[in-house]
Amino acid sequence: MTATFGTLDRREAVKTLLADRKDLLVVTGLGSPSYDVFAAGEHDGNFYLWGAMGGAAMVGLGLALARPQRPVAVITGDGEALMGIGGLLTAAAKKPANLSIVVLDNGHFGETGMQLSHSGLGARLDLIAQGAGFASVTQITDMKGVADFRPKMYDRGNGTRFARIMIAPGNPERVLPPRDGTYVKNRMRQHLGFAVT
Repeated sequence: MTATFGTLDRREAVKTLLADRKDLLVVTGLGSPSYDVFAAGEHDGNFYLWGAMGGAAMVGLGLALARPQRPVAVITGDGEALMGIGGLLTAAAKKPANLSIVVLDNGHFGETGMQLSHSGLGARLDLIAQGAGFASVTQITDMKGVADFRPKMYDRGNGTRFARIMIAPGNPERVLPPRDGTYVKNRMRQHLGFAVT
């Protein structure tokens, strides 16, 4: 297998994806996707995962099942998605129509020194998602594709969606969201209308 690397700027792609986000709930994967989502605009509906590599799809799945009336997007990286491949398979099997999983794929483990990930070595997450049974699988290589995918995240009638956004390798300057897990959890609970005691 030969890897193909993307050219899209990760921050621009995420900012475009989250423009006019309405009632979208967002779960981020470890590291750079958290920084990207925070840089796109802080929101009470953001749930940042810290130190939970491989868990983003499962947290997003749980949120989507608990709140079927709200659209949920998991925004994560290729390394995190590959580590949590079972989470992707479970999301595809459970099929919540309000869930979108978006993988920012640069073919590298950005948080540990930019080593090649399995994606960088040729693994195709879009084909894995297709084989797992996602209702919709999209590979995005340009900004028009990002803009075209944005409204699909709000569609609750056609099954679980998967998008692989081909971003350029590299690490932009870190923009750190809240790191206090209790604060992030309580903020999300309040946003969803639960009392925090």
